[in-house]
Amino acid sequence: MKKSEWSDKQLEELLRQMPLIQDHRNPRDIYQNLSIKKRKRPAWVVPGFAAVAAVLLLFLFIPRLLTGTEYSFDSAKQEQSTSEEKISLSDDKNSSILMKEEDSAEIENGKSGAAPKMLADESSKTALYDNEIENGTVMTYWVPDSQVQMLVPISTVITPDTSKDWLTIFTETMGLLKEEEWGLTDYYPLNATFTWDSNTNTVTVDVPIDHKYGQGSTAETIFITSLNNNIASNSQVNKIKFTTNGQPGIELGNQGVIKEMKVEPVGNHAYFSYTPDGMDTAYLVPSTEKYQDINSAFEIMKTDQQELGLTATIGSDFPIKDVTIKENKLLISMDENSKMENNLATVFSFEAMLLTAKEFGIETITIINPPIQLLGPFDLSKEVKVPVAANLRTIK
Repeated sequence: MKKSEWSDKQLEELLRQMPLIQDHRNPRDIYQNLSIKKRKRPAWVVPGFAAVAAVLLLFLFIPRLLTGTEYSFDSAKQEQSTSEEKISLSDDKNSSILMKEEDSAEIENGKSGAAPKMLADESSKTALYDNEIENGTVMTYWVPDSQVQMLVPISTVITPDTSKDWLTIFTETMGLLKEEEWGLTDYYPLNATFTWDSNTNTVTVDVPIDHKYGQGSTAETIFITSLNNNIASNSQVNKIKFTTNGQPGIELGNQGVIKEMKVEPVGNHAYFSYTPDGMDTAYLVPSTEKYQDINSAFEIMKTDQQELGLTATIGSDFPIKDVTIKENKLLISMDENSKMENNLATVFSFEAMLLTAKEFGIETITIINPPIQLLGPFDLSKEVKVPVAANLRTIK
């Protein structure tokens, strides 16, 4: 703060020049007023007034508070009741939809496969058909199920490469299979080297000394059957030769040392439904047994194969009255009063019949007087070609 430049003398002179102020009050009155101001007020005065004011305010606002609380409770109850009513209506609606879905998914007699009864469309089919191949190369791999009891055919379409033969494509692609992702046993690539002699139409399979394909009857059977089915499904080769580390023969537990085997064509099997544990996807799988004719195969397809975990594929959703074969064409007549629904279960049944028909050399199936015209991607008013292969999977 800047120091004042006024001197005491100048200040006195200034004060003298100000007008004179006179107080006409009695000196006693002035003293009395000063005495009152100097006294201390009792400590209870201010809180007392505050307490009285608070009590008055409380009496004024209690009725409104009670009214407000009562309104709040009633409103909450009303909102809760409305909410519960909405939830109840929503639950009723959802329950109704769920019941309809469950009704549509229910298998009528428990023998129509694992596929649920949902509406079918163009994408409902599971097999591979000739109009889907274009210029690609079809490869089928026989993969053991999760319990290693049977083989599941898995098919894929490979981009063509004219510089490679079928065996090169087969061996290169088998390392791309996703068996575990598909609910199957991780089996490929096989621990072997394959060579093809086109002159003798023979495939040589060379295994290392420490191979495990002969350890146990199950491993041996799966190995031999998968080799046979893989080569039969993808080529016209009629013989397999075995070597171990370049030396003739392979030692197997039950059969001993074998040097070669004849390739048996895959055929005369019935197709069932197989759903791996914990999976929603169902596969169409051929039976381990062979059947004399297609009528026998269709008949067995009406019964579950419990020992292998296979489910029947022909049930009341596809009632067959009569089956006739004419020049590699299968004619199926149905009961006049039969009903058929356009759902996944019926498509699954029809594909199982198409694949089974292929096993017996049938090229097409014609449904006589079908209850419906369209079944998923199939036009039942026309003859339907059998698939090229089962269980199509895309491999990148």
